[in-house]
Amino acid sequence: MQHKRKKVSRKRGSETHGHGSSKKRRGAGHRGGKGKAGSGKRGDSKLMRITGGRKDYLGKHGFTPVNRKIVKTVNINHIQQKLDTLLSEEKIEKQKDSYVIDLDKLGYDKLLSKGEVTSKLKIKVKKASSSVIDKVKKAGGEVILSEKKSE
Repeated sequence: MQHKRKKVSRKRGSETHGHGSSKKRRGAGHRGGKGKAGSGKRGDSKLMRITGGRKDYLGKHGFTPVNRKIVKTVNINHIQQKLDTLLSEEKIEKQKDSYVIDLDKLGYDKLLSKGEVTSKLKIKVKKASSSVIDKVKKAGGEVILSEKKSE
């Protein structure tokens, strides 16, 4: 295994410790701006070198759809792992031998099926995949959908 020494000890004996002239180390004036600042303002001959010849380097491109909905998803294994924590924080309820979970209150829109279901769960959610509904039913629980089933 290689031993990597700290930069400060590697630069011992170097007057400027790898930062060029001491004048250049002072302030923001030698950093060349923030982000893409200066990239199109340095003359045509240098523009190609900075942008790599890409025409789309400068300016804005594309658009963001106004009506796009971001669906917040959660996998069943995440819920299975966090059952005790959620119960202690009183974010879910326990009725007899099953857990009652309202994913709308927890901030999730869709339930996905990655992982195994070992507990009896009663889950209220807007959307769920068909495979997770089968998994929960096999474990003795149920999934209550507030919207039509997707996929």
